[in-house]
Amino acid sequence: MNEIIWFVIGILALSVIAGLLQPSKKKKGRRSGTRKKQAPKKAVNSGFNRASPTCRADEVILTLPLDKMTGAEFERLLTLYFRDNGYTVKEVGVGGRDGGVDLVITDKRGEKTAVQAKCYADHNKVQVMTVRELVGAKRNHDCILSLLITTSDLTGPARKEADQFKVDYWHGGLVDSKLRSWGKWNPSNKKAKAVSVRKEQPSSKTVSSIQCSCGAPMIKRKNKAGAAFWGCSNFPNCRKTKAI
Repeated sequence: MNEIIWFVIGILALSVIAGLLQPSKKKKGRRSGTRKKQAPKKAVNSGFNRASPTCRADEVILTLPLDKMTGAEFERLLTLYFRDNGYTVKEVGVGGRDGGVDLVITDKRGEKTAVQAKCYADHNKVQVMTVRELVGAKRNHDCILSLLITTSDLTGPARKEADQFKVDYWHGGLVDSKLRSWGKWNPSNKKAKAVSVRKEQPSSKTVSSIQCSCGAPMIKRKNKAGAAFWGCSNFPNCRKTKAI
């Protein structure tokens, strides 16, 4: 009888111990799980990003070179350009959600043109897919014509696609030429420092009574070999010399 009682007590003791150990395992499992699910830290890029949707003031954009503009700033520059050339401009690509069209420009006859702008580096050329997107997207804006403007160039297949679907395109030097002829875009408008030429003031000790043919008095100078001669005090505008 005593053996049975001790057996029952042993079973109860084991069950109690098992109950105490079970929740501690769950806690360990939860802690390990939270460590694995930690999100990786995002790298911070503080450098210039051409694809950034940010846009500086118009006054600043008009002084920036094309390679220092974001995509949004290039679109804004084109908006200012077309408005000054008599077009009504609708900016549909603000914020990067253009769907293939950045600007819709309307001329005085009411003819609409869908414009796609690509501010790319020279080595990054416009691909054929961009041309196809423009062709398809112009219908969504009731445009008859389409224009692709890029600061770089188009690939061979992109050019063929543009010619096939009558997509006009401006690229590289043509864009630069049109914007400069406009007159308001001045990326290199830093005033050059005027270099003043100092005229040598004749000293009373070296001034002679001899006058140069230009009318200025002549002063005593020395050449590289150390030999003295009379030179015009109006040098470098006048380079006349006389032997002593």
